[in-house]
Amino acid sequence: MPALPACIIEPIWDQFCALLPARTAVHPLGCHRPRIPDRVVFDKLVHVLVFGCAYQRIADDACSATTLRRRRDEWIAAGVMDALHTLALVGYDRMIGLELADIAVDGCITEAPCGGERAGRSPVDRGKQGRKRSVAVDANGIPLATVLAPANRPDSPLLGPTLDALPVHAPAMTVHLDRGYDSGVTRQRLADRGLDTEIAGQGDPVAVGQRWVVERTHAWTNAHKKLVWCTERRAVVIAFWLAFSAVVIIVGRLVREGWVRYRWDDRPTRKP
Repeated sequence: MPALPACIIEPIWDQFCALLPARTAVHPLGCHRPRIPDRVVFDKLVHVLVFGCAYQRIADDACSATTLRRRRDEWIAAGVMDALHTLALVGYDRMIGLELADIAVDGCITEAPCGGERAGRSPVDRGKQGRKRSVAVDANGIPLATVLAPANRPDSPLLGPTLDALPVHAPAMTVHLDRGYDSGVTRQRLADRGLDTEIAGQGDPVAVGQRWVVERTHAWTNAHKKLVWCTERRAVVIAFWLAFSAVVIIVGRLVREGWVRYRWDDRPTRKP
């Protein structure tokens, strides 16, 4: 069973392949084992992201777990996934359009059983190790920026870094937040940035206002099981998986929205 539909993964791979740095070095004696093709490694990392399986579990005779880690680290050092996330946002904005007038920000706590960087005692899971991701999305739930922190970090202090990480801004933006951000410090931070704010009142359901889209985006991200129960210890590796997840979500929404607006040769017969 494919981890992702071909209409989503093929466009991602085409652009990802174009971003890979040129490799010209070969073994001087010509006796080194052939390099595992990048596409083989990429497909296995897609399975790791979606199903959350360990590298050892997905490895086989075609590609070892060590190769998966080494190639992943090569791509992290080259900044390929971050560049791909930026290009995905540019492509979505060009074809569908980002709605930046309304921005929603919220945090989500996930498990980090192996601890490591950006891990802390989870206040919602009996003090076990966990991480929090603070995500900013547009009015349609497209992930724009993500900040990683320990699970015991409050949401409010992460608001500033999350807004600073936004790659694009609109002349007039309204930030939609839940009651956990309701404080004078938060309102002052937003005022200093020239942003309007709408903070949910006590007892307001999630469906009220525009902040429900960020909850939906958290659900989309948690469908990628690698990020729900993440055993990675290094922050740069976790950031790689977060960017990978965001790219899959953006391209998936682009294909879904583009299905009713555009026609192309390999357009799916049914709406994704």
